[in-house]
Amino acid sequence: MRRLARDVLLMALATGISRIFGLGREAAIADRFGAGVAYDAFLIAFFVPHVLRSLLAEGALSTAFVPVYTRLRVGNRRLSAVPPDEDANAFANNLLTLLLVLFPATVLAGVLLAPIYVPFLASGFSPEKMKLTIVLARFVFPFIAFVGFAAVFMGILNAHRRFFAASFAPVWFNVGMIVGVLGVATVFPARPIYGLAVGVLIGGAGQLAFQIPALRATGFRFRPHLLPVHPAIPEFARRMAPAVLALAVAQINLLVDNKIASHLPDGGISSLQFAMRLFQLPLGVFAVSIATALLPRLSAATARGQGTRFSRHLGDGFVASAFVLLPATVGLLLVGRDAVRLLFEHGSFGPVGTSRTAAALSAYVIGLLPYGLVYLQTRACYALGRTGLPVLALVFAVGANVGLDLALVGPLREAGLALATALAGLVNASVLFAFLRRRVDWDRRVLSQLARVVLGSALLAGVVFGVRRLVFGSSPAVTVAVPTAVGIVFYALYARVSGLWGRVISVARPDE
Repeated sequence: MRRLARDVLLMALATGISRIFGLGREAAIADRFGAGVAYDAFLIAFFVPHVLRSLLAEGALSTAFVPVYTRLRVGNRRLSAVPPDEDANAFANNLLTLLLVLFPATVLAGVLLAPIYVPFLASGFSPEKMKLTIVLARFVFPFIAFVGFAAVFMGILNAHRRFFAASFAPVWFNVGMIVGVLGVATVFPARPIYGLAVGVLIGGAGQLAFQIPALRATGFRFRPHLLPVHPAIPEFARRMAPAVLALAVAQINLLVDNKIASHLPDGGISSLQFAMRLFQLPLGVFAVSIATALLPRLSAATARGQGTRFSRHLGDGFVASAFVLLPATVGLLLVGRDAVRLLFEHGSFGPVGTSRTAAALSAYVIGLLPYGLVYLQTRACYALGRTGLPVLALVFAVGANVGLDLALVGPLREAGLALATALAGLVNASVLFAFLRRRVDWDRRVLSQLARVVLGSALLAGVVFGVRRLVFGSSPAVTVAVPTAVGIVFYALYARVSGLWGRVISVARPDE
């Protein structure tokens, strides 16, 4: 687990830097556009490229790619007689060449069909707001091509366990959008939101280009090859199809949320986005890092028929996820409103936006640990080849989300939509756990660690609450920084004294 901890920490460092830039991006957007018409329009315009990024790129494509590429590199039951590394790279080259055909056609369709799909996504928009959204959608759609190729590069790097470069690449996406807000927007004085759309393309290109040196260091070289199709491509397609379906079902939640929010007063969609950004900070830094680091290990254990090792890795993933996400939940519940005020309440973003965003954030964070476990358990299912299980779990989750959206939006508005999302994550995680619980090594060590995490998080809540009461009425910087710093120090000391830190991070156990 030492090597797993190292990989998780490297990815967490890189992803943490990216998320910091992401917060800077959102702060710049809040300052210039606030929670209002222009940013609402941008978020709907970017919805379809974002969905396709998840379906065809960073989500399904990368998740389906790593197990196949890893199996070819391991050389166990490989589908050709060439050396394993050459076989794996031939598969990657064939896939990249096929994507050179697919993505331009996808971009063209997205640009031409914008007047059709945008009104469906935001039926509550006024005609003027709808017109702006269609123009923005055409601006940002080419982003999918950049991020699609970047996702394959990321898969290759992850399979080679070069996690830092792949995790750091999204920094450049955030940099591109910041450049768009602060620089390019000045070129469009009448519609500065166009600058943000151009920044999306700058960021996508940067995310792609940054990974190329690390990719070359693995020995991979792109050699276009269209036909004949590599024998592993059908297996990749079989793995990807359920993943695409699962992610498509998952996007129904966001689609329904946005469609309902488009009927709320201006700024409803923006408030959800700003709250989601803070919610995703610990989720993206730690939960995704843990799941990504485990996927090659789980895939290799499956390819080698090492069931015990698979179970042990999965149990470690449960403990590591709880270790970071439970205390993060406590922190966001107690200092979330102050964090929103500190980060966003300036320029065009006023107190009303703070109140709406903070209410949504408090509801979202209830689902922090469940969504972290969904990331982990979904990767485990893909490594096992049980790609239908995530789809089934998502069907239950979507049903819960839609029903709860309709029930809660009336009394709670944006917070009701956020709470529905959080509870849907709990449903999703529970269904997956029902299938995977026997795959986890539930030995005394794992159960002891989980119990200590729960106790430590409960004590942390008391400490942070008390410190926050002491600094109440101070500036937002103080009310965020002091409780957060004291909470981190307390939890670190608790983990050290209780033995949790040594058990979770430094277990002396061999790894591949």
